Amino acid sequence: MRSGNEPVTARSPLRLRFWLSLWGFVWAAAGTAAFAVVGRPGWAVACGVVAVLALVDLGVVLHHIHQGPHYQPGPDIPPYEPPHRR
Repeated sequence: MRSGNEPVTARSPLRLRFWLSLWGFVWAAAGTAAFAVVGRPGWAVACGVVAVLALVDLGVVLHHIHQGPHYQPGPDIPPYEPPHRR
């Protein structure tokens, strides 16, 4: 529901989420490799799980980015009336 006070310059946080997911994936993959080399399998598995989650999130974000912008009513459309409760 639109309230009419949305920011005029609002932007989607998808690009920020993309870079944060990429950053998390890189660090989690590096952690997985480092802990595997040092012989800490528990920590390597934990970092591997985080890397997989970051990779899945990265895929979801890329999918949403490639979908393109969705319709949003412009400033010339008045806000919707709130539902009246009985």
